[in-house]
Amino acid sequence: MGKQFQILKLDATDSTNFFLKDLLRSENPMDYTVVVTKSQLKGRGQMNTVWASEGGKNLTFSVLKKFDAMSVRHQFALNIAVSLAMYEALGKLSIPDVQIKWPNDIMSGSCKICGILIENMLRGNKIGEAVIGIGLNVNQTDFGELGKASSLKLVTGRNFDLDELLHTILDSIQLQLDTVEAKTVAQLLPAYERLLFRKDKPSTFTNAKGERFMGYIRRVSASGKLVVELEDQIIKEFDFKEVTLLY
Repeated sequence: MGKQFQILKLDATDSTNFFLKDLLRSENPMDYTVVVTKSQLKGRGQMNTVWASEGGKNLTFSVLKKFDAMSVRHQFALNIAVSLAMYEALGKLSIPDVQIKWPNDIMSGSCKICGILIENMLRGNKIGEAVIGIGLNVNQTDFGELGKASSLKLVTGRNFDLDELLHTILDSIQLQLDTVEAKTVAQLLPAYERLLFRKDKPSTFTNAKGERFMGYIRRVSASGKLVVELEDQIIKEFDFKEVTLLY
């Protein structure tokens, strides 16, 4: 076993990432401090999308990871490490057809079951700390308008113990993050690309202006950009904010 996790449990909070960042400003929490809440009031995903979660049925938590020498250039290594940790943890639970939708949503089949939001605190050209927020749909079965959302219960038919599940995931995260500083994105990419949702399949995207276009996801660059082949074999790289995969 590696380091002990210090787990802070809250009944409700606006966002576990906000809570952990506040804690960082006011005191010096230890490495691998975890904040978990039964009810997150203002959860948000990439690009400030709102994450809708029923209280007490899902896992909503954030993990603090401190670094000595994590270069900003390799920050996508964190996305990969956390995505792979989720894949490994869900594999232990026999969740079917787990894939990673770039940059860091976790899918089961064509439905999203987990969102990851990583916020890095920079010290010059190094990452001092990362706050890793994870929202995993566990025992919730009704997602209203969110047609592409699912949960562990919906895909397996069984209920999960949230505490046990949290520890399974934290162990996987720690295994990945303990060694991530020593690795480059290029070393980690092959494992990530093998799990990439819709890789090499004709897919529809929207750009920042909301315009639709077709393309094939071919790979991910070392800086974490999505490499898409457009018509006439034109290859284009997109940043997080520049493209959305519609399916």
